[in-house]
Amino acid sequence: MTGSQTENSGSVFDITFIGAGPVALYGMYYSGLRMAQTKAIDMLGEIGGGLMALYPEKYIYDVAGFPKVLAKDLVKQMTQQASQYEHTWCLGEKVLGLERDREGIISLATDLGEHRSKTVVICAGMGAYVPRRLEIPNVTELEGAGVHYFVRRLNDFAGKNVLIVGGGDSAFDYSMMLEPVARSITHIHRNDFFSAHEESVKKVRNSPVDLKFPFWEVMRIEGDDHVRHATIVQTQTGEKERLAVDAIIFNLGFITNLGPIADWGIEIEKNAIAVDSRMRTNIEGVYAAGDIVTYDGKLKLISTGCGEVAIAVNNARHYIDPRAKVSPGHSTERHEIVMKKLARAKKLAQREE
Repeated sequence: MTGSQTENSGSVFDITFIGAGPVALYGMYYSGLRMAQTKAIDMLGEIGGGLMALYPEKYIYDVAGFPKVLAKDLVKQMTQQASQYEHTWCLGEKVLGLERDREGIISLATDLGEHRSKTVVICAGMGAYVPRRLEIPNVTELEGAGVHYFVRRLNDFAGKNVLIVGGGDSAFDYSMMLEPVARSITHIHRNDFFSAHEESVKKVRNSPVDLKFPFWEVMRIEGDDHVRHATIVQTQTGEKERLAVDAIIFNLGFITNLGPIADWGIEIEKNAIAVDSRMRTNIEGVYAAGDIVTYDGKLKLISTGCGEVAIAVNNARHYIDPRAKVSPGHSTERHEIVMKKLARAKKLAQREE
């Protein structure tokens, strides 16, 4: 799906989402269910947020209804769910500023224009992602030439000798994903504990992956126009190994920042947006949901974010029209009512033409 940048930017929308990742997609679905005129603005050129930008080929295991699902397939399903209703998508467009005028209309300034909305729901994930880099020679020079920070296409690693660095969920997911297609995988970790799910660690340990821990680190990378070798070291014993590798995947986490959001006058706590139980920020008409928010007991999960954005959208609908109940009612009944209303409106428009 392509975006129509600054399309209908002069119109005042009911709800505008900042972000087009999985949480925003679920919010778009609920907005349609509540018959809200809705728009999504995202700086990326495609729908899906971090799932598509960072790891579209990664399996996700903790989404309700899916024993496991590829990130790209989850995005596809959620896009289809949202697209039951008509929305405006503005992709490749970065929101720079947010202001609320005396009439309560919120203006969003972007690098391509301006958008106006009665309410805004911020679903910008963790903000901007910058991968953590090791300070060793040739890392920067060989980025894109064998040095990677995430996996976008499995086929890029088919038949290759791969070195994976990291102890988190993504690192172990990459080992499990690539093991069937790569020639060999060596997976190293610098700590004596893992931050990945226990089940993922168990699967990798029981696979052909050569898992080396604790205290293993990359000491040196060699290559000319592409990665050729990597020297790894056990920092406690000094043992070294020189590996012939075609690709190195560093998964040491990301440095995140809120970017322009930090300057909008929104209350920030611990580098996240503070919200109440209705997902309201301190600015009237502005809500937030997903990994970008914080409150007591917050869990950063897609499933949690979907619940949060449903709360945000339904409260935004009531805020726009106090006669509208916060509760959407049963989805089966609501969907049928909405589709009948949309069909009648379409017929009326065709007659007027």
